Amino acid sequence: MKRATLVAVAGLVTLAGCGSDDPETPAACLSGADAYVDALGAAPGEVLLEGTTPIGDCLVENQSGGELGQVGEATVGAATELNARAQGDPAGDATVQLGYLVGAVQQAAATTGGIHRDLVLRLDSAARFKRGGGGFPAAFERAFGEGYAAAQAGG
Repeated sequence: MKRATLVAVAGLVTLAGCGSDDPETPAACLSGADAYVDALGAAPGEVLLEGTTPIGDCLVENQSGGELGQVGEATVGAATELNARAQGDPAGDATVQLGYLVGAVQQAAATTGGIHRDLVLRLDSAARFKRGGGGFPAAFERAFGEGYAAAQAGG
């Protein structure tokens, strides 16, 4: 009986130790698309979710599938909303914000060993969607580039 108890305790200690190495996604990152859109209102300046968390901190190495899914849903949702706004005003704030979001996610994804590759592709598709097809005007590209550069520098 003692041996079985020792084995069980050893197993629990091992499991507890494994859990401490799991990366944690900041809670602010799991708040949904509206939280991202609200925070991106500060772009091209410093963008912080809930006033404390850079978007880049939302992509962590070895992120759990559930948290990755939540971050993905929120960022793609935000990109979809900003893209719709940007289509009405290609040189406007929404386009700068959209560029910032893409730049911050791409910058962070470059350091996570490839687990965010699909998220980057989906985000870019949502950001670059154009009703009716075709390309965006130069004004869109300039505004998007302004936000993207700001995020790459510190997002």
